[in-house]
Amino acid sequence: MEFLTGLISSLNSLVWGVPMLVMILGVGLFLMVGLRFMPILKLGTGFRLLWTGRIPDEDKSAKGEISPFNALMTSLSATIGTGNIAGVATAIFLGGPGALFWMWCTALVGMATKFAEAVLAVRYREVDANGNHIGGPMYYIKNGLSSRWGWLGGAFALFGSIAAFGIGNTVQSNSVANALESSFGVPPVATGIILMVLVGLVLMGGIKRIGDVAGKLVPLMAIFYISCGIVVLMVHAAELPAAIALIFESAFTETAAEGGFAGAAVWAAIRFGVARGVFSNEAGLGSAPIAHAAAKTNNPVAQGLVGMLGTFIDTLVVCSITGLAIVVSGEWTSGSTGAELTSNAFATAIPYGNYIVAIALTVFAFTTILGWSVYGEKCVQYFFGVKAIMPFRILWILVVPVGAIGSLEFIWLLADTMNALMAIPNLIALVLLSPIVIKLTREYFVSGGKAPAEMTKQVD
Repeated sequence: MEFLTGLISSLNSLVWGVPMLVMILGVGLFLMVGLRFMPILKLGTGFRLLWTGRIPDEDKSAKGEISPFNALMTSLSATIGTGNIAGVATAIFLGGPGALFWMWCTALVGMATKFAEAVLAVRYREVDANGNHIGGPMYYIKNGLSSRWGWLGGAFALFGSIAAFGIGNTVQSNSVANALESSFGVPPVATGIILMVLVGLVLMGGIKRIGDVAGKLVPLMAIFYISCGIVVLMVHAAELPAAIALIFESAFTETAAEGGFAGAAVWAAIRFGVARGVFSNEAGLGSAPIAHAAAKTNNPVAQGLVGMLGTFIDTLVVCSITGLAIVVSGEWTSGSTGAELTSNAFATAIPYGNYIVAIALTVFAFTTILGWSVYGEKCVQYFFGVKAIMPFRILWILVVPVGAIGSLEFIWLLADTMNALMAIPNLIALVLLSPIVIKLTREYFVSGGKAPAEMTKQVD
């Protein structure tokens, strides 16, 4: 295990170096400029389409399995998880308050990235042998680029199928087990078994059942968590201006050691802010477009406008609530990290705040396991077809309890590394296909919202 940890640690340092940070932020900025800052300017349009997309389009010609709203909720179910609670806390513990600023920057440019991903997912999706729509980076690489880029799609699917068991399964069940054990004394083994049963009950219903569950659980839990976070900020309202000033100051200057905080250089704030931001909202990873490809729509740009809201909601709303609560409460200097740090911050303002965080983390992680099961399944299906779906689901369910009793440090390291490996082929594809995204977007707004042509193929 020590050798494997050292090997992955070395790979992690390589793939999360300066080139990766430049790629993630650079591609997002490139797309944002190419789209003339449309994702920010049309944020209201996105929320309007999200509201009207709560039910599938009445138009019988609209293709897909789930409503645009449930497609976003499935995507959010995969993104709103431990990254919003434990991930933000870890970023601040390692990089200081300034890490939150760099998470915001990642999210702003990530809105353009997520928009492009969703547009391409619908534009180049296919129909499998079971009659279901499938898409994502491997398919918009396959159908949008020349055959010489085919290996890039295969690379994404390979990394995605492996990463899913880390970021989307074991990391989540491990965090839930730790939270429930520390707050309620529930043995990790019991947590793993219960999670396995619940995941199995939902997973066997496929993406339609996952979308239905996510469409109900995600909004309710997000509203509950955000409301509790606002209470924390209101209790510490007097300290809020100084906390915000500290976040901006720490983003560009070294953060001195204080209390249990060891201090952090600016590079640490950038590195952990960007890494945890990507881990949380997944903009650039290429995971979310797999869910958006199943949306019942003929309009790639409309789904892109809905899809970009995932980054806004995940990071600029939910992660901000967590980060601000940690800084404004002063708990960031306590020496605690992970979900414990967030729990301590909430407990400073709300009785039994640690229980609230534990419950929120449990629900968020449960829905993340469901959402990422879709991603991993489609990556495996890309290689082996529909015959691989059921074996994958069975394996996915069996791995859940394994994560609950595993090593948190190793699992976080593995998930962080797989994030970067997934992102590389996807970011390359987004740059190469950016002219298509920009063209479809301009046609959409010039025509007043009429559907651009969609390419859908039938595959075995």
